[in-house]
Amino acid sequence: MRLALADDLSGAAEAALALRMPSVHLARFAQESGVVDLDLRQVDPAAARLAVRDAARAPGPLFLKIDSLLRGNVAAMVRGIRDVRAGLVVCTPALPVAGRATVHGRVVFAGAVPGPGEHRPATVAEALGDLSVSFVDLSAVRSAALPEFLAEIARTGEIAVCDAETDADLDLLAAAARSFPDVAAVGSAGLAAAFGRQLPRVVPPARAPAPAPVLVVVGSAEPSARRQVELLADDGVPVVEVDPGTLEDVVVDLAGGRAVLTVRPGPLDPARSRALTAHLATTVQKLPRGARLALTGGETARRVLDALGVTRLDLLGQVHPGAVHARTDTGIEIVTRPGSHGGQDSLLAITRHLRHPRSPGGPVSSNLPVIAVTMGDGAGIGPEVIAGALADPSVYKRCRPVVIGDARRLREAAKLLGVTVEVVPVDSPADARFEHGRIEVVDLGLLPADLPWGKLSPVAGEAAYQYVRVAAELALDGAVQAICTAPLNKEALHAAGHLYPGHTEMLAALTGTEEVSMMLSTPKVKVIHVTTHIGLIDAIARIEPGLVERTVRRGHQAMRAAGVAAPVIGVCAINPHAGENGLFGAGEEAEKIEPALEKLRADGIDARGPLPADTAFFLAGRGDYDLIVAMYHDQGHGPVKVLGIEAGVNITVGLPVIRTSVDHGTAFDIAGTGTAEVGSMIEALRQAAELAPVSVS
Repeated sequence: MRLALADDLSGAAEAALALRMPSVHLARFAQESGVVDLDLRQVDPAAARLAVRDAARAPGPLFLKIDSLLRGNVAAMVRGIRDVRAGLVVCTPALPVAGRATVHGRVVFAGAVPGPGEHRPATVAEALGDLSVSFVDLSAVRSAALPEFLAEIARTGEIAVCDAETDADLDLLAAAARSFPDVAAVGSAGLAAAFGRQLPRVVPPARAPAPAPVLVVVGSAEPSARRQVELLADDGVPVVEVDPGTLEDVVVDLAGGRAVLTVRPGPLDPARSRALTAHLATTVQKLPRGARLALTGGETARRVLDALGVTRLDLLGQVHPGAVHARTDTGIEIVTRPGSHGGQDSLLAITRHLRHPRSPGGPVSSNLPVIAVTMGDGAGIGPEVIAGALADPSVYKRCRPVVIGDARRLREAAKLLGVTVEVVPVDSPADARFEHGRIEVVDLGLLPADLPWGKLSPVAGEAAYQYVRVAAELALDGAVQAICTAPLNKEALHAAGHLYPGHTEMLAALTGTEEVSMMLSTPKVKVIHVTTHIGLIDAIARIEPGLVERTVRRGHQAMRAAGVAAPVIGVCAINPHAGENGLFGAGEEAEKIEPALEKLRADGIDARGPLPADTAFFLAGRGDYDLIVAMYHDQGHGPVKVLGIEAGVNITVGLPVIRTSVDHGTAFDIAGTGTAEVGSMIEALRQAAELAPVSVS
């Protein structure tokens, strides 16, 4: 993308970071490249249409950043594009990192709905008004024929409204759309990031600024914003509600290093909201220079920066998804963030980020993904493989790991391995420095000091569950971009009352995902499973054409997201010799597998089979297949563990967050001896870093 337009400032900053563009321009003038905030969220539709029409005339691909909740002048802005462009327009507001998907043309939420009671369009079609649309459902997005579908829609002149549940879906859509030279992509920061992921990462130079006062300006009276402000107040930050006497109070409070300027709680009518935002901006304008600013909400941010005479933002990085760190052309360091983004500790993390200098290894100087590493069962080898892997300097060149676990146990594991590292507890990933030689851990403190190594323990099982729960919450809040799990012990997990077959099913439940698949990845072969942790008789009973089809599609999507343009997929049979034309079994291949393969092939997916499993894995090992589909657990696990367990990685496909894992168990027999092999954990971290959808700073 050479040109991106946005209707508010925080969205423009998100789009610029996602598209790997260096700056955001606040002035309204025609440009042929870069990111421009047109400041259209609160204007009338006719003005919005005219502004976009004028800005979109330049040839070449265009990105229009819209609100993921479909607020603002969406229809008018897209009409402005249509006034001057006849090519393909694709639209999806999906923002998976915030738990927002587009399904059947509707915005679907994984958690609580932001701004309950707020009026906004129920569907993308409603947001687009009387513009003619054509829907592209998930099966079409995940089909190899997606470019042909989009080409046909482009010929009709309709808007292609595309479903997307995951970042991998958005990657497929971006890859297909790029083949259209004058495509106009309309979407949230999620779609922008998908286009950005096709570009090389740009690592900003190391910086270590001196501490400075930080003013947080909150122009929203929403309950979520109030909770974030309350957390700041609990941390000792003075909170000042805007009124005519505000300025003097803020000046006094800033002398202590931090202050919050906010509106009073309660509903705001549009006129009062605009007046309060203007008063916030005037108050900030009169403050002494030198303070850094955290600005929530695009309207608030734009009014404040207009008052300060700012016309350009130069991007420095990101605190968490949506919270963009920048320097104005007048020399002020700021963080902008949409009002609906971030967890309860968002403002606290932003304030700490702006207040304190960071080392070259810290978040300011790196856009590598933050990965939550769960410690697994503390009685097994999980603590040892984590300590050993994080002692490897190559890990910190690919990602920023933070362990969810037990600091004391990690220190013990490091001592057993003979590695020299500092284990440092942190409250959240936002507090970590991410330096080699320093293992940072969100210390839940759930393991007793005398927990024996290599012994089944319900206490360790409970702790293992809690580590994964916290990691899932961090992922859904956008604080981490991937999860990498050390092994847990299923018997210990069940003894603690958590009756999940394994990590895959647990994470599906914790993230509200109905169906996921387990994929094992080694240098020689990759395999995805139709069924996993159930008995063989139950597995065969559960296999049916729909499940086979969905599993193959997830595998196909994962391979394309990993860079395999046209994956060749081998699908195993259930019976020996693929049933030998009815000689073995009761016709399971014809009943359960072949109908799925027919549908997949009709959609352009190269799925071959049913294949005898022994032949399929032999052919995959020599490179004939990019992916093998196994029907049940041992059919896939056995060959993988022969072909490459040392470098094997377990990947959960279909979650709203990337999850990888070592491909080995807790190994109670060697736990606590300092002899655990750490190669699989290093490889799991590498693949998590490569697959992570968002770069943060």
